[in-house]
Parts: sequence; C-alpha cells; structure tokens
Amino acid sequence: MSIYSQIGLFAASIGFFCGVINDVQAQSIPIKARIDQMATAIEPKVVAWRRDFHQNPELGNRELRTAGKIAAHLHALGIEVQTGVGKTGVVGLLKGGKPGPVVALRADMDGLPVTERVNLAFKSTVTTEYNNQQTGVMHACGHDSHVAMLMGAAEVLASMKADLPGTVKFIFQPAEEGAPVGEEGGAQLMVKEGVLENPKVDAIFGLHINSQTEVGTIKYRPGATMAAVDSYAIKIRGKQTHGAAPWSGVDPIVTAAQVVMGLQTIVSRNLVLTDNAAVVTVGAMHGGIRENIIPEEANMIGTIRTFSPEAQQTVHRRINEIATNIAASAGAKADVNIKIMYPVTYNDPTLTDRMVGTLEAVAGKNNVKITPAQTGAEDFSFYQQKVPGFFYFLGGMTKGKKLEDAAPHHTPDFQIDESGFTLGVRTLCHLTVDYMTKK
Repeated sequence: MSIYSQIGLFAASIGFFCGVINDVQAQSIPIKARIDQMATAIEPKVVAWRRDFHQNPELGNRELRTAGKIAAHLHALGIEVQTGVGKTGVVGLLKGGKPGPVVALRADMDGLPVTERVNLAFKSTVTTEYNNQQTGVMHACGHDSHVAMLMGAAEVLASMKADLPGTVKFIFQPAEEGAPVGEEGGAQLMVKEGVLENPKVDAIFGLHINSQTEVGTIKYRPGATMAAVDSYAIKIRGKQTHGAAPWSGVDPIVTAAQVVMGLQTIVSRNLVLTDNAAVVTVGAMHGGIRENIIPEEANMIGTIRTFSPEAQQTVHRRINEIATNIAASAGAKADVNIKIMYPVTYNDPTLTDRMVGTLEAVAGKNNVKITPAQTGAEDFSFYQQKVPGFFYFLGGMTKGKKLEDAAPHHTPDFQIDESGFTLGVRTLCHLTVDYMTKK
C-alpha cells in the first residue's frame, strides 16, 4: 500500500471517529435541549420557506407547487411520504426508534382570494379568477407560516428519530378555507380518506398564528374554542306586480326585510345568553331589477356561529320558523336551506390540561394565556371529532405594536412578524415529545 493510500485511510478513520464522537455528544444532550438548539439553528430556513410560500400562494385544492415543496423536503429527511391525500394534501410518517403513541401535527396550506397591499420584498403578485371575478391570491391568514413551521418541526424531530418513543404523522392539509364549489376538501376529506388511521393517531396538535397577538405569547382555551359554522339561504317567493300598485301583488322585499329583523331576535330571545354565545348574520340580500317593479322573489344568505349542538339546533329551528311564518303572514312563501359546514373546534379538556404545562415551560408561564372563545371557525375540528386534539394560537404581532395598527386576518394589509416562528417550531416539537413521554 502506498504512503498516499495509508494517509487516506488514516484521514477516513479520523473522520469516522469524529462523526461517532459528535453523535455520542449529541446523544448526551437532553432531547428537549436539542430541540431548542436545532429550532434556533434552522430559523433562517423556516423564514425562507415561509417567504417562498407567501410569494407563491395557491387556493384550496390547487396547492400543487406547495405540496411538491413539502414532499421533497420530507423525502430528503428520510420520512415516509404520501401525496394526493384529500386532493393535494401531503402526509409524512416518522417512525421513532422506540415504541410509543402516534402523534399527529397539522398545518394548512391554502391561500385566499385577497389582493395583497403590504409592500414586502416577497409580496404576492399572483392573480386568478374566483367566483367569476378577477382577484389577487394572498396568504392572508398565515397558512404559509404554518407550513414553514411544520416543515421545521419535521426537520428537528427527524434529526432525533432514534430517540423518539413513538411515531409522528405530519399532516399538510389543503383547503382549510373551503373547497371550490362542487368539490370536497379540507380536513373533512382527509379524515374521510383515513389520514388518522394506519397507524391510528392517538392525539393531534395544531396551531394558528395570530396577527393581533404579540410575538412570544400563546393563547388557548379548554373545551369549545372556535365556533361551529353553518351557512343558510332563504328564498322569499311573492307575487310580481307594478311598483305603483303594490296591493296587486305580494312584496317579497318587504317580507324579506321583516325576516331579517326577525332573525335578529334568535340570539337575544331564544338562547340562554349566560350559557351560549351565537351569531346569526345576514350577509347579502338580492331582489328586483327595476325601481318600479315589485319582483317575484327576494333572496338572502348568511352565516351562523354556535358553540354547542343544543344552540346549533335551536338556531336552525328558529330560522326555519321565523322565515316560514313571517312569509306566510304576508301571503308569501319561504324556502330555507341550511348547510352544516364546520363543527366546534373543541380542545379535549383532559389533553389540554395535560399539555398546557409544556407550553408554559417553552414560552414562559406568564406568556401562556386563556383566550375567550372565538366566533371564527376552523376545520381542525373534524380531526377533534375523531381523536383528542389541542389547538392553540401563536403570537405573530411585533412586540410593542398597537393592536389597532395590526391588520386582522383575511385582509389585504395582513402581516406577520417572522420572529415568532421559532417558538412555533419549538412548541410543536415539545408537545410531541412530552405527549410521548408524559404519563
């Protein structure tokens, strides 16, 4: 053997032993400390992913580019990958080196039909046609950050695979904001296609960044956290006539106006207000085409928000009764159609109580707060119907910023402070490990 070969073998041996030493050193660091170290180290990658997704948003069930980027990342980490789940969803499976429970972590991927107004270097300029109208496409609810943080959590947890006492299922979900008309989508479809099975999930965690909560703050609520959402459509059918002779017909517009006022009594007069919060909103009314024609029909659509099955049933019953009877009293007829959409986002009280200590340990006890129930809705609720789930809110507003200056979600001026992402990655990882190890 030549002297050069001997030198090469020696160098290779040194490299091998250095690698072994590094692995041993890494193994000697407690797993939680390793999570924190790595989450901090990969922060630039998480920010870069988020900016890429923000600049290239895709609407529900159309997240093909986003899904491709996610799948490639998970493959590179050695994670088992399944694509095309629930249309465009991606599911990664990381089997730990030790036996234990199956923990699911979820992020939603879709953007919104909103034209961005924030002047960012990575501002979205994507446009599309939505409901027969030209519009911009924007991540106006923070789903880009959810995807980036879960990709970061996958990288952190994959790096300590041998030490994980259980399995992690990474769920990247399309169409949280709703599937296109005529299509299924979102969490409901993923559940239908078996995302919580094979292996069966024991618990699921999800977060939502919030543009009006300071960075470093985490908010949560045991039990009913976000409302069930339903939509309704009411058609009032009258009798068309000349506007100069209303007595010759039945005016559906006047009748519809009376129905609108009647609907406002449901929450104030039919629900036990000390037990239930609810919303019944009329979002649009359409009727008529000319100022001197009383039309044959008028239509209204709206949204319903409730926090219990009992309140939901009461609201549905009263909408039918009020619309039908007011219409009948005017000589008109009412057709009522109520569509059940998302159930209540319900944080399992036992799971919540078990895991809040983890959030407090990661973020600091003073930074973890109980939030009032939110009348917004989340299809994370479909997972929670099947397995215990815990959904929490992560601060994304710059510290010191006035609340009134922070644009709300679903608006053109929506903006997120990226310095909160590392805390998001850390909480996802710590919740996973603590659930696997806490008794």
